[in-house]
Amino acid sequence: MLEIQLNRDYPKTPPSVSADVPYMFTLEWSTSSRLKDVMHQFQKHLDNLQEFWSVLDDIDKSLCVVDAKQPSRSSPVRRIHAGNDCILIVHINFDDPKSLPECRFIGPVPSAMHMNNLHMLWRRNSKKWSKEKSFPENLECILGTELPRPQGLQDEDDQQQVDCGICYAQFLPTDVELGARSGTPTDYTCENTSCNKSFHSLCLTDWLRSITTTRQSFDVLFGNCPYCSDPVAVKISNVNKID
Repeated sequence: MLEIQLNRDYPKTPPSVSADVPYMFTLEWSTSSRLKDVMHQFQKHLDNLQEFWSVLDDIDKSLCVVDAKQPSRSSPVRRIHAGNDCILIVHINFDDPKSLPECRFIGPVPSAMHMNNLHMLWRRNSKKWSKEKSFPENLECILGTELPRPQGLQDEDDQQQVDCGICYAQFLPTDVELGARSGTPTDYTCENTSCNKSFHSLCLTDWLRSITTTRQSFDVLFGNCPYCSDPVAVKISNVNKID
């Protein structure tokens, strides 16, 4: 949502704009500019932030994040439980969100040894960070341990073992062309609790690509749920492309 405040001498002077985003764009304005130009620049700014938000979503859904019920979409900082009362604080780079983040470890005195071990592993293995891996995978690779998962994540995974709302099958076909996706269950659920329809990411991606209103930003497709029409977003990198 973009908040626009018009000055008395508008349009001679640009309007004031604000939004719940990590940083605001520099508004380009002239006497011939109109509000539609502001919205166009804002949409471009949102497109540039999609990869950043994609990384945040990956962290919030896969790891045990402090205050995970209301994570800030404007903050590049995430506080992640690392076990034994130790907290890993990461700062995501706006311009290169898949790069190695800044981090530090905090915790009470009893967890000092565990915290020091994690800090040592981070310094020793930080070169293993790969942009080809997801954020959680990179963290666990560097720290050499499986990080705590959000409460109920396993239950949610079990609930997703249902038929896909597009192909109407629980599992994808066992086919060598599907690679790692061969025989896998549904892995995407509509976030609308009144809908809660499950899909294979592969099926949903193919369906979204067939719709003319679908929009793509970086490796993410944005469209609407086939059942409730609520917004959905699917990472293309999460599915195998088949020609």
